[in-house]
Amino acid sequence: MTDSSAATVAGWTAPGWEGVRDVFEANFAKGLEVGAGFSCYHRGAKTVDLWGGVADVETGSPWEEDTLMLVFSTTKGATAICANRLVQQGLLDPDAPVAEYWPAFGRNGKDEITVAHILSHQAGLAWVDGSMTAEEALSWEPVIEALENQHPAWEPGTRHGYHATTYGWLVGEVIRRVAGTSVGTYFAEQVAGPLDLDFWIGLPESQESRVGRLISFIPPSVSMDTLAAEAAGEPDPVIEMFKAFLGPETPLGKALFAPGFALADADIWNSRAMRAAEVPAANGVTDARSIARMYAACVGEVDGVRLLTPSQVTEATRQRTEGPNFVLLDMDVQFGLGFMVHSSMMPIGSPQSFGHFGAGGSVGWADPDAELAFGYVMNRMDIGLAGDNRSLDLMNACYAAAR
Repeated sequence: MTDSSAATVAGWTAPGWEGVRDVFEANFAKGLEVGAGFSCYHRGAKTVDLWGGVADVETGSPWEEDTLMLVFSTTKGATAICANRLVQQGLLDPDAPVAEYWPAFGRNGKDEITVAHILSHQAGLAWVDGSMTAEEALSWEPVIEALENQHPAWEPGTRHGYHATTYGWLVGEVIRRVAGTSVGTYFAEQVAGPLDLDFWIGLPESQESRVGRLISFIPPSVSMDTLAAEAAGEPDPVIEMFKAFLGPETPLGKALFAPGFALADADIWNSRAMRAAEVPAANGVTDARSIARMYAACVGEVDGVRLLTPSQVTEATRQRTEGPNFVLLDMDVQFGLGFMVHSSMMPIGSPQSFGHFGAGGSVGWADPDAELAFGYVMNRMDIGLAGDNRSLDLMNACYAAAR
C-alpha cells in the first residue's frame, strides 16, 4: 500500500479558504486517504479545487487534475436532477402513477405507485426476486422487465427503504419514456453539456484511461459465497459481521446487489463493462469539481446556467419520508424527490441542504441558504453508506471560510 501520509496534494483555494486545504492534507497525513479530490463553489464561483495521492494502487499512478472515479450512489443525485428538470418543465408529475408513463409497470399491485414513491424510496421495490448474470444486469431491458413483474415487498407509501440500485432503473425508465432518450443521454445533453462537466452515466471508452481504481472496504476473504455459506468449524468474526449486515437474505444485502449478486463482485465495479453501462443509481464516473459545479447550478447560476428553479429546489427537497429507513439498518436517512435531505444522519449546514452520498464516502451536496455546493470523490472506500469524517470535515471547513 502506498504511504498516504507522504501524498502530494495539488490544486488551489481562493483567499480565505486555505483552511480547507489544511483539512484535505490532514486526511492524507492521518492515513484516511489513498487518492481523493474535493471542490467547493460559493455563490456560483469555485473557491476550492484540490486533488492528491495515488489514483491506482496497482500501477502506482498519481491522482491527476483530470482523474475520474466511479462514485456509486452519488450518481443518484445526478439522476434526481434529471427527473426534477422534467417536473419543472411540466412534463412529469410526481403525484401521478408511474404506470401513466410506463404502463407495464402497473402489474402485480404496482398500479398506484407514484413517481414520488420511486424517487423517495417508498415503492417497495428495493430488490427483485431471482437473479441475473452481470451481463443481463448491465443491459437495461432485463432489469426493466423484472421490475415490471415484481410484487412490492411492502405496501407502497407505508414505509421507506433504500432502493440502492433499483432506484436508477425505476427513475431512469420514467425519464426515458418522458424524455424519449436514455437517462445517460439526457444527463449528457441537459446537465453535463451546458455546464461542461466531466461526468458521465455510461462512460465513453475514450475516457477510460482517466479512471482511478476503487479500493473496496470489504476484505478479500469476504465474498457472496462466504456470506451465504454456513460456517464450518469456528465462525470467522469478520465474515459473521458482514453476513449480519450484507448477507444475501438481509434487506441491505438484497438492495445493494440487486438485480443479482453477480454485481457483488468487487472487481466488476472496476471494470470497463460496468463503467460503459447505464446504472443511474450507482455507476456515474466523474470528479469532485464537476459534482460541486452541478450542485452549485441547482441553487444558483453558474456561468449563466441554472439547472433548477428556486421553487423546484423547494419542491425537490421537501421531506417525503419519515421514521427509520427499513433497508439502511433503521437509520434516520430521509428523502425528498430523489435527494437525501437534512436529518440526524445528515446534519450538514442548514435544514434546506440536500444532496446524495455514495457507498464508500463520495458525496455531492448543496446548501441554498449558505450558497455553498460541494463535491468529494476518493478511491479508498470507507464502510459507511452515508459519508464519513473525511468529507464532513472538509465541508465544515468550507462553512467556516464562507462566514
